[in-house]
Amino acid sequence: MLAFAALIAGSFTSGAIAVPYLAPAPLNAVRFLMASVLMAVAVFGVARHRFALPPAPWRFGLTGFLMAIYFVTMFIALEISAPVATSAVFTLIPLMTAGVAYVLVGQKSGPLVLLSLLVAGLGAIWVIFRGDVAAILSFDVGKGELIYFVGCFAYAFYTPLLKKFSRGEPSLLASFFTLAASTLWIIAASLPELLSVDWLGLPPVVWWALLYLAVGPTAICFYLIQFATHHLPAAKVIAYGYLTPAFVILFEGLIGHGWTAPGVVAGALVTVLGLVVLAAQRDP
Repeated sequence: MLAFAALIAGSFTSGAIAVPYLAPAPLNAVRFLMASVLMAVAVFGVARHRFALPPAPWRFGLTGFLMAIYFVTMFIALEISAPVATSAVFTLIPLMTAGVAYVLVGQKSGPLVLLSLLVAGLGAIWVIFRGDVAAILSFDVGKGELIYFVGCFAYAFYTPLLKKFSRGEPSLLASFFTLAASTLWIIAASLPELLSVDWLGLPPVVWWALLYLAVGPTAICFYLIQFATHHLPAAKVIAYGYLTPAFVILFEGLIGHGWTAPGVVAGALVTVLGLVVLAAQRDP
């Protein structure tokens, strides 16, 4: 899940590079289509699973819909918000996931785990408001962060539903069907925009960003989260996202987009401490 956090963090930086040239819906449609093809090769070519429509395919339609909402709102937010602030909203997901997991699958989190989620959430809020106490007191949160929060709320249902809906399918196979369902939802929603894009006129940096997004934060991360869901509590799976703002700060600085103010870095480190506490807890 450390790899999951790093790959997710890279999506904020690479996504911010691509969105000036390509709208969020067609960007995600192509990204998911590429990822679905790669996953199909891995599942049916390398792993040699036999293709057959799974029982109750509506399960993947629902989880795929939730992921489609999450990814489209993320890239809409990246058009109008800084990657670090947007990634901080992502770290609010574990606390929401803990509540959803309790309601959907009866998965309880201990008092220390809930406390660490709360503390880490406070660190995320500090980053979202750019370390500005006045902005916090006046609730001066950006439009992009609010839009992305809607997507993160959808994501909070995703991991508990994976456990609730599981019928014993191999993680790789379940990842493919969820990814394929997400692709169909996004393509259906973005078809007019897809047809109007001048694909040959896009700069090379967009195609490099799309390739990274398709392989890392999409195909690989879909498998990682499917696998981890069967071995860790839902809140702990998503809690590794606490590392995301720290990774984004590092990536943004390394590629020359500037280093984040020390006060904001402090908030990101608080979220990392939340992960350290969670990782030390014995799984129920």
